[in-house]
Amino acid sequence: MSSVAAFQLILISLVAMVGLQLLATRLHFPPAAALLLGGIALAFVPGLPPVALDPDLVLIVFLPPLLMSGAYFSVWDDLRNNLSSILTLAVGAVVFTTLCVGLVLHWFVPALPWAACFALGAIVSPPDAVAAKAVLERLSLPRRLTVLLEGESLLNDAAGLVLVRFAVTAALTGAFSASHAVMSFTLLAIGGVVVGALVSYVMIKALRFLEDDFLVITTTLLTSWISYIVADLVGVSAVISTVTCGLAVGWYQHEVFSATVRLRGSSFWAVMVFLLEALVFILIGLSLRGVVARLGAHGGFTDLLPAVIAVVLAVIVSRFLFVFGIEGITSLVRRLRGEPARIDWRATTILGWAGMRGVVTLAVALGLPDSMPGRDLILVASFAVIVVTVVGQGATIETVIEWIRPDRTSTRNARHLSEPQAWALVEAAQFTAIHPLVHDADGNVIHPRLFEQYSYRANLSKSMGELETFPTERREAHYDVVLAAIAAGRKELLRLHRAGELHDEIMHTMERDLDLQEITARHNRG
Repeated sequence: MSSVAAFQLILISLVAMVGLQLLATRLHFPPAAALLLGGIALAFVPGLPPVALDPDLVLIVFLPPLLMSGAYFSVWDDLRNNLSSILTLAVGAVVFTTLCVGLVLHWFVPALPWAACFALGAIVSPPDAVAAKAVLERLSLPRRLTVLLEGESLLNDAAGLVLVRFAVTAALTGAFSASHAVMSFTLLAIGGVVVGALVSYVMIKALRFLEDDFLVITTTLLTSWISYIVADLVGVSAVISTVTCGLAVGWYQHEVFSATVRLRGSSFWAVMVFLLEALVFILIGLSLRGVVARLGAHGGFTDLLPAVIAVVLAVIVSRFLFVFGIEGITSLVRRLRGEPARIDWRATTILGWAGMRGVVTLAVALGLPDSMPGRDLILVASFAVIVVTVVGQGATIETVIEWIRPDRTSTRNARHLSEPQAWALVEAAQFTAIHPLVHDADGNVIHPRLFEQYSYRANLSKSMGELETFPTERREAHYDVVLAAIAAGRKELLRLHRAGELHDEIMHTMERDLDLQEITARHNRG
C-alpha cells in the first residue's frame, strides 16, 4: 500500500468512525463494538486495499498515549487502597487464564506443542486498557469496581507480554525455566518503574521552564512515547514505565500546570484519546481481511473451528473461575479472623464479564514469527476472542449491570473533607487574602463589591460546612439566571456579527469570554 493510499484509508476510517459513533449513540450500542463491526464491514468493501498492520508500529503509536492518559487521570488514593486487588487481577488472572487456555487448547490439538498452547493463552489473557476504557466510560459502576477494572487494564499488559515472550522462546527453542521467568518478570517490572520514575522526574523539571501552554501540552504527550521507547531500549517493561510516568505527571500536574494548561490539556487529551481508540477498533476490524486471506491459503476455518470455540469459552470461563475463587478465598480468610464477610456476587459477576480484549492481543498475535508452531490457529483464535469479548460482552455488560443491580453505595474516607467543608476552608482563605486588599490605609473599603462577594461566599460555605452535600435548589436557580443571561448575550453578539456591525476579531474575543462564563456556570450548577 502506498503512502497516499494509507492516508486515504485513514481518512475513510475517520469518516466511518463519525458515522458509526452517531449510529451507536442512536441505537444505544457500545461504540467500541460498533467500530469493530464497522471495521470488519469495511475490510470487505470492494476496491479498498488490504490492510497489513505492522504490530510493532501499532503498539508504539497507540499504546503509550492511551496508557499515559489512563494513568494521568487515575486517582492515587483509590489505586493505593486497592493495589493488592489490582495486582491480583493484573498478574494472577493473566497467569491463570494462560494456564487454562493452554490446557484446553492442548486437549483439542494434542499435536500442538505445550509452549505454543501457552503462548496463545498469554496472548489472549490480558483484558485490554483501550477496550475496557471504551466500554466502561459509558457505564455507572460502583467506584471500587471501576478502580479495579481500570487499574487491572493498565498493568496486566506487562504480565501478558512477558509470558508471551517466554512462551514463544520455549516454542521455538524448546527451553523454558519457571524460576528464570519469575525472576525476569520481577526485574522487568522493577526496571519499568525505575525508568518511568526517572523519565517523569526529568520531564517534570523541564515542564517547569516552559511558559507556552501548547508546548507544555505537546511535551506531556511526547513524554508518553519517551518513557515507552526508553524502557524498550533499556530492555525493561515499557508498559509499566509508561504507567509509572503517567501516574507521576498526573500527581504533579497541580503544581506544574497552570489552570489554562489543565483546561486546554484536558480537551486535547479527550479528543486525541477518542480518535486513537476509535481508530484502534476500526483497524482491528480491517485486519480481518488479511486473516481470512491467510487462512484461505492454508485450508480455511473448518478444521480450526472447534479449537477456536474452545479457546473463546476458556477465556471467558477462566476469568469467572478466578474472580469468584479469589472472592471466596478472601471471604474465608475474613471469617477465620472473626470478621464479617460475604461474597459480593453482584460485583464479582460484573468483574468477570468485563474482560474485553483488544489492540494488544491482536498486535502480539500478528507479530508472531512465521516459524511459530500453530501460528494460523493462534491468529484466528486471538481475533475470535477480541470479537466475542468486545461485541458480545461489551454490548451486553450494561444489560448485565441493570439486571443484577450492584450496590453503588460508597462510604467517604473519614480523613477526607466533604465538598462543603473543603469549600468553606478555600473560601475562608480567599476572604482572608482579599480582606487587606479591599481596604485603604484608613480602613475604608475601596472594593466594596469584591468584599461583599467573598464575605457572602465565606459565610454561606461556613453555614453549610456540616452538610455532606450542598442544597442544590438555590444554586441551580442562581446559575439558571446566569445561563439565561449568557444565552441572551450570545444571541445579540451573533446578530451584530451577522449584520456586519462587529469585526471578526472582536466577535471571537467576546465569544470566547462568553464560552468561559458558560463553562464555569454549568460546572458550578452541577
